[in-house]
Amino acid sequence: MATSVLEPSVTTPTIGLRPIPLQRTERIVVVEDDSALQKVLQRLFSSEGYDAEVVVNMDDCFELLRQQTASALVLDLGKAGPSRSDLCQQIARIVPHLPFVILSANSDVADKVLLLELGADDYVTIPFSPRELVARVRALIRRTARAGAETFYAFEGVKVDCLGMEVTRCGEPVQLTTKEFKTLHYMVKHANRVISRDELLNEVWGYHSYPCTRTVDNHILKLRQKLEDTPSSPSHFLTTHGVGYKFVP
Repeated sequence: MATSVLEPSVTTPTIGLRPIPLQRTERIVVVEDDSALQKVLQRLFSSEGYDAEVVVNMDDCFELLRQQTASALVLDLGKAGPSRSDLCQQIARIVPHLPFVILSANSDVADKVLLLELGADDYVTIPFSPRELVARVRALIRRTARAGAETFYAFEGVKVDCLGMEVTRCGEPVQLTTKEFKTLHYMVKHANRVISRDELLNEVWGYHSYPCTRTVDNHILKLRQKLEDTPSSPSHFLTTHGVGYKFVP
């Protein structure tokens, strides 16, 4: 499918909203203000058996999510700008368990990396393949369903609440970014198994052409600094040289 470059006006939601509980259903919420793409995306997801709800801005999106449950969010962000970063962080905070995919005509790698770091689960460039978009959204829903099976982990004074996306250490809250938390969650779910950098990128970031595996190293370093007694000599987040990392409870 070929589309023109889009410049939707996405309204920034009010800061300070309380997190919206997420329940499982097969509904896709689409934020898109281009009338032609609204119809395309509505038909696309409906033809795949999803209940597709289309809104024009994030205020309407959050209002809809208060009234109905959803399985994923597809968001057309339009032009690059500082509000895009703020919006990704707000989505990750307000609906922390809802996977979301960004649609954008901006193909700049640095922009993709930034928004994925700030909480987006995937980034699809316009024009896009309809089949690929559906496959990516379906994969996100599947991964989120698997992740929801386990809700709580604990190791050496550290407690991880997967549903609440909260971590404490010796009773004190630990502040993690969205991607740091997802990295932690994936590693504790696969304890005692060596996990390659590519696997972490694919499963945590959900972006198979992610440009640099160094981002994994940086996130492991942050987890060590925040959760290890001696970050320079870790006992939980171990390096397997030439391969990746292993979490040992």
